[in-house]
Amino acid sequence: GDNVQQSPSALSLHEGTSPALRCNFSTTMKSVQWFLQNPRGSLINLFYLASGTKENRRLNSTFDAKECYSTLHISDAQLKDSGTYFCAAEAQCSQ
Repeated sequence: GDNVQQSPSALSLHEGTSPALRCNFSTTMKSVQWFLQNPRGSLINLFYLASGTKENRRLNSTFDAKECYSTLHISDAQLKDSGTYFCAAEAQCSQ
């Protein structure tokens, strides 16, 4: 299978900080999604990107298919941002 590496693997932060998460892909990906699993276990789809940058309030995400990575930035972190963040990627079709 294709390899996805998320960094940092764990992150503790303080309110008001602006952390970033990054996913690196071993091959070119068609799209990427970022998810948040909140402390109650609910899964929230934050972003779907085929390329470029998207922003939603204090969150923004960038996906660079050529360079095989995506980032998620949280501005002015708040307690309600707590949870587990992860990315999922869709591989390009190989013919």
